[in-house]
Formats: sequence, C-alpha cells, structure tokens
Amino acid sequence: MAYIISNECIACGSCMNECPVDAISAGDIFVINADDCINCALCVEVCPVDAISEV
Repeated sequence: MAYIISNECIACGSCMNECPVDAISAGDIFVINADDCINCALCVEVCPVDAISEV
C-alpha cells in the first residue's frame, strides 16, 4: 500500500528528505506519488504532525 499526506501537512519537508525514492513532491501540501512509493514508511516516522497515513 502507498501512503497519502493529509491536509494537516505543514510542508516542513521532513518527509521529503527521508524518502529514498524521491516519491514526495513539494507544494502547499506535499504529495506522495503512489506509483513510486515503496512503502518503507520512513516518511510516516518523521512527520511531526502525523499527516501521513496508509491508503
């Protein structure tokens, strides 16, 4: 399963820096490309506002 980033995202960049496959795109709210996500959950572990969850 891939992960998604909710509206609680504060665009801090922590998740983007942890992603080993660069599946996360920056913006007002960051977005995870499900096709590139390898389900490692590293982004979930570093999100300071718990804005990332499994689909």
